[in-house]
Amino acid sequence: MIKPVILAGGRGTRLWPLSNAEQTKPLIRLHGERSLLQETVLRAAQLPEVAEPILVYGQDHHPQIAEHMDEIGVTRYRALLEPVGRGTAPAALAAALLSTEDDLLLVLPADHGFDRPGRFAEAVTRAAEAAPSDLLMTFGVKPDRPETGFGYIQPGAPISPYQDVYRIEAFHEKPDQTTAHRYLDSGGCFWNSGMFLFRAGLLIEEIRNARPEMLRQVRAALPGEERDRRVIELDEAAFSACPSGSIDRMVMEKTDRGAMVTLDAGWSDLGSWLALWQKEAPDGQANVVAGPAELRSVTASYVIAGDRTVLVQGLDRIVVIDTGTGLLVASMDHAQDIRPPD
Repeated sequence: MIKPVILAGGRGTRLWPLSNAEQTKPLIRLHGERSLLQETVLRAAQLPEVAEPILVYGQDHHPQIAEHMDEIGVTRYRALLEPVGRGTAPAALAAALLSTEDDLLLVLPADHGFDRPGRFAEAVTRAAEAAPSDLLMTFGVKPDRPETGFGYIQPGAPISPYQDVYRIEAFHEKPDQTTAHRYLDSGGCFWNSGMFLFRAGLLIEEIRNARPEMLRQVRAALPGEERDRRVIELDEAAFSACPSGSIDRMVMEKTDRGAMVTLDAGWSDLGSWLALWQKEAPDGQANVVAGPAELRSVTASYVIAGDRTVLVQGLDRIVVIDTGTGLLVASMDHAQDIRPPD
């Protein structure tokens, strides 16, 4: 059985003002009536031999997330409530400690999109075939542009007898533009999607070896009794003392058991306005426009108007987002640098 662990605690600061402290990124509705979280939960539910998911998110957003789950009729899930954010490694470890050692945990950020979800399911199946061989699987996406907003994976030798599964030779941090062009031209590097699949017991073992203090603090943060209840609040003092870090840095970059399965599913992390502009269908001037907006002599731009009319004139590659509670005006070239105002 594959047990989805859905990480829904991200603030999505680069999507301000649509994503903010009150409405975190997994809760925003970008492409219709469903939120990113709802899309992720329903996508995971379509996988073969899948167990009920574990959702990990900030305790302040529990009422909103429960409401989003009710909207799509999903009632069977477990909720792990974080008093503070500590990154993806402690979040996944907490889920692993609530699982059996042989459970296959599929760790999914709740803010990714797929043009071809069937291909995503195929890649998960291939990863699930290899993961019981004590491999920590991640999903590598073939780049189609020199992207500076993602980390990269350099694959090594193929792992027999599995299809499109490779040892991980190296991880590379987010590159500058010149290095990103080199990775693209080489054809030998893949985007690091930030999704993982591994046995719960193997993750616990790896963190015990690499960061034993993380294991101690997450164990202490879990309740001593009634661990089978549907909603579990992590202890604030113990979890706040836990080292912070990502699965990539705390586990994958240190292990010799890392492996990559290739993913060709039209993936996007939907992490910036530039990423959204690249994913949506532009008009004849390469603009994406929503709401009461008027564009004059504007190209390659992303404009969302809220309750008032927005006029943009004589500009190229610009982002204008007006939600009524916040207004963003930025160059598309600086979309990766956007942060909420202080």
